[in-house]
Amino acid sequence: MARKALIVGGGIAGTVTALALHKAGIAAEIFEAYPTGADDVGAFLVVFTNGLEALRVIDAHGPVVAHSFPARRVALIGADGAVRGERPISGGDGAALGPRTLRRATLYRVLHDEAVRRGIPVHHGKRLTGADTVPGPHGDRVAAAFADGTTAEGDVLIGADGLHSVTRTLIDPDAPRPRHTGQNTVCGYARADDVPLAPDTYTMIAGSRGFLGCTRAPGGEVWWFANVPGAELPRGGSAPTAAEWRVRLAALFADDATPAAALVRAAGDTFVASGSYDIARTPRWHRGPLVILGDAAHAAAPNAAQGASMAIEDGVVLARALRDHADAPTAYAAFEAARRERVEKVVAASAGLAGRVGTAEGNREREDAQRRRAEGDGGSDWLTGYRIGW
Repeated sequence: MARKALIVGGGIAGTVTALALHKAGIAAEIFEAYPTGADDVGAFLVVFTNGLEALRVIDAHGPVVAHSFPARRVALIGADGAVRGERPISGGDGAALGPRTLRRATLYRVLHDEAVRRGIPVHHGKRLTGADTVPGPHGDRVAAAFADGTTAEGDVLIGADGLHSVTRTLIDPDAPRPRHTGQNTVCGYARADDVPLAPDTYTMIAGSRGFLGCTRAPGGEVWWFANVPGAELPRGGSAPTAAEWRVRLAALFADDATPAAALVRAAGDTFVASGSYDIARTPRWHRGPLVILGDAAHAAAPNAAQGASMAIEDGVVLARALRDHADAPTAYAAFEAARRERVEKVVAASAGLAGRVGTAEGNREREDAQRRRAEGDGGSDWLTGYRIGW
């Protein structure tokens, strides 16, 4: 069993992995590239029952539940304003831990607070540049090098460094690059008391030129996201302003008989946009003492909203494997055997839900898929019914 793990990346996957390793009796340190652990400040996400149950395994579900709110049903509306279907969200109808909505930054914060409470060191400003195997008193170890000139040593190095993972390229320089799906996701928040939305419900609007999902938070504010066609957003460059997004999105939904355009126009100045990417398959997840998980290993487009829950599952399963196997390669092989089929199925399902946003045919495909799910024919038990034995 590994005695110390270096975790590269302080997002959801990295922090949950550290918490799970702590429960397994393995020391861990987190090395985060950014000054804080919360990117996409202002965006929100859903942690589904499968993710919450994985957090329960490591006694970390309480803070997430305490800082989030539930939605128990999903309704689908077509571009003509007619309701196409409605059903309970899988896991939201009687499950002890139903799906919860919260801001991404809030999830990062409560997980980091829990890591600090358990005595797990978190280092910021540590961007990984390389890793080498070095001899140690009990066998080979791994030395990580960071852009600020510092180094760290451990028995294993876990790459939880996201979509543009450095660890992935260290494991396999020929690893596939993320693919932009041709759409972007924009989040916003609106005070729209005059927009009728069912309580405890995610209303999914399949418009003629875009897709918008929304739910009303306990304070009355409507939290919405829109999946719309578009080119890649610039990384580190100039991006559309809130005013530009407001005009662009409102125009996409203006011809539909739905509340989507009104929600966009009523939003405040917080518009958070991100590109939609996926990686259909990463051939190599590990090499020697190095391994990747979460988006670094299997990025999915956001359409199934399972990114956070998949990252959480990964962290718990990897920690269990490192606890149960004496050497890293065996543990990594067990982790991959337990996870690859499931996560690649999620990636494929998310890509299928994307359709071809912005085209009539693509929106019909997506509406049909959402309608089948709303009518209970989505086969979601395999997704949210997943449980991890510890």
